[in-house]
Amino acid sequence: MTAAVRHAEHVMGTVFSLDLRDAAVGPDALDEVVRWWHWVDEVFSTYRPESAISRLGRGEIRLDQCPPEVAEVLDLCAQVQRRSDGWFTALPGGTLDPSGLVKGWSVERASAMLVGAGSGAHAVNGGGDVRCVGSPAPGTPWQIGIAHPLRPGELAAVVAGHDFAVATSGTAERGYHVLDPYTGRPADQLASVTLIGDDLTWVDAYATAALAMGPRCGDWITGLEGIEGLVIDLDGGAWTSPGWASRTGNSQP
Repeated sequence: MTAAVRHAEHVMGTVFSLDLRDAAVGPDALDEVVRWWHWVDEVFSTYRPESAISRLGRGEIRLDQCPPEVAEVLDLCAQVQRRSDGWFTALPGGTLDPSGLVKGWSVERASAMLVGAGSGAHAVNGGGDVRCVGSPAPGTPWQIGIAHPLRPGELAAVVAGHDFAVATSGTAERGYHVLDPYTGRPADQLASVTLIGDDLTWVDAYATAALAMGPRCGDWITGLEGIEGLVIDLDGGAWTSPGWASRTGNSQP
């Protein structure tokens, strides 16, 4: 059995980690991923006044003066905004901030870098949003625990599988940090939304949109192709989409 290579990096205000199970993938691939994470932070951080996204938001530079990835991210944000009927936005509170998509996008890109370097078995975790490829060991699925938003130290569910992306938007780590784009106030009608799908870029952004929607999000999640969800309300009650159990191997929570 191949020994795992694990690495954790403090970046983008949280911890990004990598669990690599391919002996053939050398240290250069890991270094490339770490450099990528820090570059994304430098370009997209809304806490850095010198970042491209901060300068663009203040009108100091034009979009065509930014790295091309900025236009890519903003286009993806616009697509999610259309698909969610405006419940996702890159302008929460009127300020340019695509953070609701950037983290998942950056993890998905890091996973693609590893695949390009020859990896067929890894898990990349960006602050609890995870992209899994292959298996940690032959015949063994990856198992990702979902923190319960109302019960510290407990899990709401365990997602098991081989090739998937899973993201949670909720109150467990940062409180009510997602804004309702229609009122500008914190989205405070749900405790958490966890989605599972194939691409973390979409899964992460859709989870943010669903949390902003509040209790009405169930029908929308059900209509998303290739996406399944777990929603926990403020009383701890749980709702799952029709395909949640078959996609994750879990029964109703």
